[in-house]
Amino acid sequence: MTASSGLAGIVQPLIRGAGLLGFILCLLASATAGAQPAFTEIADRTQALERLVHADPAQRAAAVQYIGRTGLATDGALLVERLADESPLVRELAERATWAVWSRSGDASADRLLAEGTAQMSAGRHREAIDLFTRVIRRKPDFAEGWNKRATARFLAGDLKRSQADCDEVLKRNPQHFGALSGYGQILLQSGDEERALEYFRRALAVNPNLEGVEHNIRGLEQRLREKRARTT
Repeated sequence: MTASSGLAGIVQPLIRGAGLLGFILCLLASATAGAQPAFTEIADRTQALERLVHADPAQRAAAVQYIGRTGLATDGALLVERLADESPLVRELAERATWAVWSRSGDASADRLLAEGTAQMSAGRHREAIDLFTRVIRRKPDFAEGWNKRATARFLAGDLKRSQADCDEVLKRNPQHFGALSGYGQILLQSGDEERALEYFRRALAVNPNLEGVEHNIRGLEQRLREKRARTT
């Protein structure tokens, strides 16, 4: 997606920027998951939780990988804490792992529907994707990622109002969902509400300080709003 009229240079295309509601980031994470480095083996969840705060970044990285492989959506908060880790590698692995666990509801049928919907969406079949994500939501209404994926598909289909409503549902269930926060900012920006868009971009970056596209959007919007205020004084 390119910038809307008058905002060129502020909003990056989604594949370079925040990624609408995390969809692009989720695909990238899945595509690169096989290239993750191997670390010390983690025996079980108890050990992983202990090593998440280990002084050695390699131990923290191993713990993040373990939880990313085995965790569920409810483990997202543990991984979000590592998004601000002092180690760049741990931060990168934590972002991938966060998307991985957010996509697991604990219900195999719902997770299959989510995967099918994501495949339809990546193929540009937005209506089919929306129908599949709606089935996920009906089956698991408390599963934030079902709402998030439908918000993404609706945005891509041009239905900003319903996409925004779905974003609200995501954030009720997962206030740390930086993908939904950044996507909300994109929706507001396309709707012309630059002040609120900036607020949501800042909230996304506060959760995940590694979102370079969001940081770019913030700088561009801050400059644009300063210039607008200067013209009115």
